[in-house]
Parts: sequence; C-alpha cells; structure tokens
Amino acid sequence: MNEIIAFGILSFTSFFTLINPFGTMPIFMTMTADLDASHRTKTARKASIVSFITIIIFAFSGQLLFNFFGISVNSFRVVGGVIFFLMGMDMLQARLGKVKLKESEVKTYVNDISVTPLAIPMICGPGALTNAIVMMEDADSIEKKAILIFAVFVVILLTYIILYSSSKIIKILGQTGINVMMRLMGLIVMVIAVEFFFSGLKPILLDIFKAV
Repeated sequence: MNEIIAFGILSFTSFFTLINPFGTMPIFMTMTADLDASHRTKTARKASIVSFITIIIFAFSGQLLFNFFGISVNSFRVVGGVIFFLMGMDMLQARLGKVKLKESEVKTYVNDISVTPLAIPMICGPGALTNAIVMMEDADSIEKKAILIFAVFVVILLTYIILYSSSKIIKILGQTGINVMMRLMGLIVMVIAVEFFFSGLKPILLDIFKAV
C-alpha cells in the first residue's frame, strides 16, 4: 500500500510540475485576451481534454514505440532526464514559455488555439509525454496503472481550473508571484530529472561492464 501511495504522489507531482499550469496561465490569458468569458472557458476545457487524451495515448502506446524503433526504456529515461533538466533550467529562470504568437497570427489561431499551441505543446509538451511513457513502464500492476491515470486526470482537472480562474489568479499572485512559483516548480523538475537520468544510466553502465 505504501508503495502505491508513493507511486501516486510521484505521478501527481511529476506531472503537475512538468505541465506547469501556472506557467501556461499568463500565455493563455494573452492568447485569449480578445475572447469573452464563455469562449475562454470553452478554449480551456477543450485544451484540457485534448491534453488528457494525448497523454493517455502516449502512456499506453509507449512500449509499442520502443519495440518498433528498438529503443530501451533506460535510454528513454536518460534522454527524458536531460529534457526535464533543461525544462527545469528554463523554469528556474522564470521563462514563461517559448511558444509565442505574433500579433498577425492571433486571429488565425483563435478558432483552434485550444489544440495547438495550447494543448500541444504547451500543456502536453515533450516533458509530460516522456513522463507518461516512463511512469507507465514503471507501473507494474493494475493498481499503479489506475493510480497513474487518476493522477493525470487530477492534474489536468487542476490545469483546467487554473486556466478558468487565470484572470483572478494573476491579479492575486502578480508577476512576482508567478515567477516565484515557476522557480519552485523548476527546482522540483530538476530533482526529478537527476533521478530519471541516473535510474536509466545505471543499468546501461552495468550492461556495458558485463559485456566487457
């Protein structure tokens, strides 16, 4: 039971920090500034649903991708650790995101920004997808798989609530509060990155030494 609880906590914290809804929130507000409240809510809801479906698909199809391309889980952990670490560095420096729209492109995106770029790659980015594949590989029981899916659902639900309440939250936290939140999340992501990197590197090195 303790193992399942620990797995659930790890699943929730890793997805929450990697999806980073507080970092997405200011960009969401900028991109939906010209929309009324109902359309902004619809955009946040659609982006959340698309993100949840995408993460679950990658979680369950990850092993098939490994077999098709001949990729080992440990190699993916090492690469995932590098990706997480770079993301954590960006977050630690309070960079809100690299996906930006020019003013001339806003009207083109406004009808379907909920899918791209909001859902993919801002909410459901490479970090979250990598985490989904690796965590599902580590889920060696039905209970853990169910906990993982539930953790993703809770994080996406919180993301929707945060985006829905974004205008109020930004006023309360202010830009300084948002930056502090991002730096804290960045630190957690970097710790997760180190764990992922070495958990993948250790078996690879052991195999190399055995071969020698």
